[in-house]
Amino acid sequence: MSETTTPAETPEADERKLPALGEPAPDFELPASTGKKIKLSKLRGKKVVIYFYPQDMTPTCTQESCDFRDYNGKLKRAGAVVLGISPDDLKRHGKFIEKYELPFPLLADTELEACKLYGVWTLKKLYGREYMGVERSTFLIDAEGKLVREWRKVKIKDHVNQVLEAVKALGKTEQA
Repeated sequence: MSETTTPAETPEADERKLPALGEPAPDFELPASTGKKIKLSKLRGKKVVIYFYPQDMTPTCTQESCDFRDYNGKLKRAGAVVLGISPDDLKRHGKFIEKYELPFPLLADTELEACKLYGVWTLKKLYGREYMGVERSTFLIDAEGKLVREWRKVKIKDHVNQVLEAVKALGKTEQA
């Protein structure tokens, strides 16, 4: 699925409530590049950073993923697990991980389950053309499984550093 070639679709009339800060993060289970399925609720006890991105191997998505790769050690030391999610399939994720040495799982949301739960599957516009696609977004979930921060319509410059600072701040409030 190409972000720039997906035909325009009529947004589905979706009455689902988007996740709200302080509430339990919407649970999902998706196939991961590790060869297993990852269920969000099974990660309770850990802070989780989920970043949704449109497509493997595109310039901006590659830069964002490499930024998370470069900060992965710092995020781990701060107690966070990183998960990347896009509509790409596992085969494409595998190539992406191999090419850029990504140290965290990428989840294949080919049916857009998590994308819709988190409200990131949206109508987009590019050069006057409308199409459905993933809005680059990141979510921080605390060890209790509650959504504590969200970044929507992410601009990647300094984004991962902002996420790291939020993870560190969350660690301080959990200890207080």
